[in-house]
Amino acid sequence: MLNSKKSSNNVSDNSRQSPTVNIISEGTKLKGDLISDSDIRVAGTIEGEANSKGKIIVTGNGKINGNIDSADADIAGKINGEVKVSGKLTLRANAIIDGNIYTKTLIVEEGAQINGSCRMGTDAKSFNKPKATESTTAGS
Repeated sequence: MLNSKKSSNNVSDNSRQSPTVNIISEGTKLKGDLISDSDIRVAGTIEGEANSKGKIIVTGNGKINGNIDSADADIAGKINGEVKVSGKLTLRANAIIDGNIYTKTLIVEEGAQINGSCRMGTDAKSFNKPKATESTTAGS
């Protein structure tokens, strides 16, 4: 009996450590925000934000009409919104970004399009916060 309990505990411990991926398949359209602790793979369309503590992968057929916020991202599809990646952002040759990019590390393949500004650095997530001088100027 004692051994069987250990086996079941080990199995559940291993299942918690295994990587999980949320998949939005081609032909699927999701309206709303997607928030996940694990990776997200998008081959369909998301009408809303995509937030992941892991990696967001957007295939060549994938499209996100909203902001992205993740640890890492690999994009081959189209994004209409801000892209905030605290780690590494890879833009494949067919990627189209219509929005600003904030990332620590950026890899861009020839052919990728960025229609917006790009800010890079170690604190990428803080780049989008307005500075005190900007908000003062805007209010005048």
